[in-house]
Amino acid sequence: MKITKAQAQANREHVVETASRLFRERGYDGIGVADLMAAAGFTHGGFYKQFGSKADLMAESAACGIAQTAALSAGVDAPEFVQYYLSREHRDTRATGCTMAALGGDAARQPEAVRATFAAGIESLLAVLSPEGTASDGVDAGRARAQSLDILAHAVGAIVMSRACPDDSPLADEILAVCRDKILASLSSPATARNHPK
Repeated sequence: MKITKAQAQANREHVVETASRLFRERGYDGIGVADLMAAAGFTHGGFYKQFGSKADLMAESAACGIAQTAALSAGVDAPEFVQYYLSREHRDTRATGCTMAALGGDAARQPEAVRATFAAGIESLLAVLSPEGTASDGVDAGRARAQSLDILAHAVGAIVMSRACPDDSPLADEILAVCRDKILASLSSPATARNHPK
Protein backbone atom coordinates (compact mmCIF):
# COMPACT_ATOMS: atom_id res chain seq x y z
CA MET A 1 0.00 0.00 0.00
CA LYS A 2 1.38 3.36 -1.03
CA ILE A 3 1.61 5.99 1.68
CA THR A 4 0.75 9.64 1.24
CA LYS A 5 3.35 12.42 1.16
CA ALA A 6 2.03 13.63 4.52
CA GLN A 7 2.45 10.16 6.04
CA ALA A 8 5.94 9.82 4.55
CA GLN A 9 6.88 13.18 6.11
CA ALA A 10 5.40 12.12 9.47
CA ASN A 11 7.37 8.86 9.28
CA ARG A 12 10.57 10.76 8.54
CA GLU A 13 10.00 13.13 11.47
CA HIS A 14 9.39 10.14 13.75
CA VAL A 15 12.69 8.56 12.66
CA VAL A 16 14.52 11.87 13.24
CA GLU A 17 13.03 12.27 16.72
CA THR A 18 13.81 8.65 17.61
CA ALA A 19 17.37 9.05 16.33
CA SER A 20 17.77 12.28 18.29
CA ARG A 21 16.91 10.49 21.55
CA LEU A 22 18.94 7.34 20.82
CA PHE A 23 22.03 9.19 19.61
CA ARG A 24 21.98 11.35 22.77
CA GLU A 25 21.62 8.25 24.91
CA ARG A 26 24.15 5.98 23.16
CA GLY A 27 26.37 8.22 21.03
CA TYR A 28 26.69 8.22 17.26
CA ASP A 29 28.65 4.96 17.21
CA GLY A 30 26.48 3.33 19.88
CA ILE A 31 23.59 2.46 17.59
CA GLY A 32 23.44 1.32 14.00
CA VAL A 33 20.90 2.14 11.33
CA ALA A 34 19.09 -1.22 11.62
CA ASP A 35 18.55 -0.90 15.37
CA LEU A 36 17.59 2.74 15.05
CA MET A 37 14.97 1.99 12.40
CA ALA A 38 13.64 -0.92 14.45
CA ALA A 39 13.29 1.38 17.47
CA ALA A 40 11.30 3.78 15.29
CA GLY A 41 9.08 0.90 14.13
CA PHE A 42 10.38 0.65 10.56
CA THR A 43 12.50 -1.75 8.55
CA HIS A 44 16.16 -1.18 7.79
CA GLY A 45 15.35 -1.07 4.07
CA GLY A 46 13.27 2.06 4.48
CA PHE A 47 16.19 4.09 5.78
CA TYR A 48 17.75 4.90 2.41
CA LYS A 49 14.39 5.95 0.98
CA GLN A 50 14.38 8.72 3.59
CA PHE A 51 18.07 9.60 4.14
CA GLY A 52 21.19 9.66 2.00
CA SER A 53 23.43 8.37 4.80
CA LYS A 54 23.70 7.91 8.54
CA ALA A 55 25.61 11.23 8.63
CA ASP A 56 22.59 12.97 7.07
CA LEU A 57 20.39 11.55 9.83
CA MET A 58 22.96 12.53 12.46
CA ALA A 59 22.91 16.15 11.28
CA GLU A 60 19.12 16.29 11.04
CA SER A 61 18.59 14.64 14.43
CA ALA A 62 21.14 16.99 16.05
CA ALA A 63 19.23 19.97 14.66
CA CYS A 64 16.03 18.46 16.07
CA GLY A 65 17.51 17.97 19.55
CA ILE A 66 19.10 21.42 19.63
CA ALA A 67 15.82 23.01 18.54
CA GLN A 68 14.09 21.23 21.43
CA THR A 69 16.61 22.65 23.92
CA ALA A 70 16.29 26.14 22.42
CA ALA A 71 12.48 25.94 22.57
CA LEU A 72 12.56 24.84 26.22
CA SER A 73 15.00 27.66 27.03
CA ALA A 74 13.12 30.42 25.22
CA GLY A 75 11.77 33.05 27.59
CA VAL A 76 13.88 31.71 30.45
CA ASP A 77 16.45 34.08 31.92
CA ALA A 78 20.08 33.05 32.31
CA PRO A 79 19.86 32.15 36.03
CA GLU A 80 16.82 29.92 35.42
CA PHE A 81 18.62 28.28 32.49
CA VAL A 82 21.69 27.59 34.65
CA GLN A 83 19.61 26.24 37.56
CA TYR A 84 17.92 23.66 35.34
CA TYR A 85 20.80 22.91 33.01
CA LEU A 86 23.18 22.15 35.88
CA SER A 87 20.67 20.03 37.79
CA ARG A 88 20.89 16.34 38.55
CA GLU A 89 17.63 15.89 36.63
CA HIS A 90 19.19 17.19 33.42
CA ARG A 91 22.43 15.30 34.01
CA ASP A 92 20.54 12.01 34.41
CA THR A 93 18.23 12.39 31.39
CA ARG A 94 20.77 12.13 28.60
CA ALA A 95 18.27 10.90 25.97
CA THR A 96 16.09 13.99 26.33
CA GLY A 97 18.70 16.46 27.55
CA CYS A 98 20.88 18.91 25.68
CA THR A 99 22.38 17.57 22.46
CA MET A 100 25.48 19.73 22.93
CA ALA A 101 26.40 18.01 26.18
CA ALA A 102 25.45 14.53 25.00
CA LEU A 103 27.11 14.58 21.58
CA GLY A 104 29.50 17.53 21.38
CA GLY A 105 32.57 15.28 21.77
CA ASP A 106 31.24 12.86 19.15
CA ALA A 107 30.37 15.68 16.76
CA ALA A 108 33.98 16.84 16.66
CA ARG A 109 34.89 13.61 14.84
CA GLN A 110 31.98 13.65 12.38
CA PRO A 111 31.60 14.98 8.82
CA GLU A 112 31.42 18.72 8.26
CA ALA A 113 27.62 18.68 7.86
CA VAL A 114 27.25 17.40 11.42
CA ARG A 115 29.75 19.92 12.79
CA ALA A 116 28.01 22.73 10.89
CA THR A 117 24.73 21.69 12.53
CA PHE A 118 26.37 21.96 15.94
CA ALA A 119 27.83 25.39 15.11
CA ALA A 120 24.37 26.60 14.04
CA GLY A 121 22.96 25.08 17.22
CA ILE A 122 25.45 26.95 19.38
CA GLU A 123 24.38 30.17 17.69
CA SER A 124 20.70 29.40 18.32
CA LEU A 125 21.34 28.69 22.01
CA LEU A 126 23.39 31.90 22.32
CA ALA A 127 20.48 33.81 20.82
CA VAL A 128 18.16 32.31 23.42
CA LEU A 129 20.54 33.18 26.26
CA SER A 130 21.02 36.77 25.10
CA PRO A 131 18.05 37.87 23.01
CA GLU A 132 18.35 41.11 21.06
CA GLY A 133 17.78 44.21 23.09
CA THR A 134 18.87 42.68 26.40
CA ALA A 135 22.27 44.39 26.55
CA SER A 136 21.93 47.23 29.03
CA ASP A 137 23.79 49.13 31.75
CA GLY A 138 26.62 49.90 29.36
CA VAL A 139 27.14 46.25 28.46
CA ASP A 140 27.47 46.22 24.69
CA ALA A 141 26.29 43.40 22.45
CA GLY A 142 29.78 41.92 22.14
CA ARG A 143 30.16 41.65 25.89
CA ALA A 144 26.67 40.21 26.28
CA ARG A 145 27.48 37.59 23.64
CA ALA A 146 30.79 36.78 25.36
CA GLN A 147 28.99 36.29 28.66
CA SER A 148 26.39 34.02 27.04
CA LEU A 149 29.13 32.00 25.36
CA ASP A 150 30.94 31.67 28.68
CA ILE A 151 27.75 30.49 30.42
CA LEU A 152 26.94 27.96 27.70
CA ALA A 153 30.47 26.54 27.44
CA HIS A 154 30.81 26.37 31.22
CA ALA A 155 27.43 24.65 31.62
CA VAL A 156 27.97 22.14 28.79
CA GLY A 157 31.44 21.30 30.10
CA ALA A 158 30.09 20.76 33.60
CA ILE A 159 27.44 18.32 32.36
CA VAL A 160 30.02 16.43 30.30
CA MET A 161 32.37 16.13 33.28
CA SER A 162 29.59 15.14 35.67
CA ARG A 163 28.33 12.44 33.29
CA ALA A 164 31.85 11.09 32.96
CA CYS A 165 31.73 10.19 36.66
CA PRO A 166 29.85 7.16 38.02
CA ASP A 167 26.19 8.01 38.68
CA ASP A 168 26.54 7.58 42.45
CA SER A 169 29.83 9.49 42.65
CA PRO A 170 29.83 12.50 45.01
CA LEU A 171 32.11 14.18 42.45
CA ALA A 172 29.31 14.10 39.85
CA ASP A 173 27.14 16.25 42.12
CA GLU A 174 30.04 18.41 43.26
CA ILE A 175 30.89 19.39 39.68
CA LEU A 176 27.30 20.48 39.06
CA ALA A 177 27.05 22.41 42.34
CA VAL A 178 30.37 24.22 42.03
CA CYS A 179 29.83 25.24 38.40
CA ARG A 180 26.22 26.24 39.02
CA ASP A 181 27.24 28.41 41.98
CA LYS A 182 30.14 30.03 40.08
CA ILE A 183 28.00 30.88 37.05
CA LEU A 184 25.14 32.22 39.17
CA ALA A 185 27.57 34.33 41.21
CA SER A 186 29.00 35.81 38.01
CA LEU A 187 25.49 36.65 36.81
CA SER A 188 24.59 38.45 40.02
CA SER A 189 27.75 40.56 40.03
CA PRO A 190 27.39 43.78 37.99
CA ALA A 191 31.14 44.35 38.19
CA THR A 192 31.81 40.95 36.64
CA ALA A 193 29.39 41.65 33.80
CA ARG A 194 30.99 45.04 33.14
CA ASN A 195 34.51 43.65 33.23
CA HIS A 196 33.81 40.48 31.28
CA PRO A 197 36.40 40.28 28.49
CA LYS A 198 35.34 40.58 24.89
